[in-house]
Amino acid sequence: MKKTQITIDVELDENHVPEKMTWNAQDGGIEAQETKATMISVWDDKTMEALRIDLWTKEMPVDQMKMFLHQVLISMANTYQRATGEDDVAAWMEEVAEEFAIKSAIKM
Repeated sequence: MKKTQITIDVELDENHVPEKMTWNAQDGGIEAQETKATMISVWDDKTMEALRIDLWTKEMPVDQMKMFLHQVLISMANTYQRATGEDDVAAWMEEVAEEFAIKSAIKM
């Protein structure tokens, strides 16, 4: 069986706030690529809940965070459609993402 790793390195300031983050993906050819935000979710099937790690650096601009979250919402709709085949629910999720874009003023 083949194994691979995806890692995220986080440099913290004296108050444990992320200052710099880089990520690596062996199979994807990514090495020490800088990022300002990451969201990781894993499913715990014993407790039947999603566990999450959301990190962003102090340098992450609010307007970029809004765009990041909008794109995460769109990708969740795409994932939902691929996982379930429920086109109607996925389309509704995309509508919610577009409403978010309007309310957060990233789309007019």
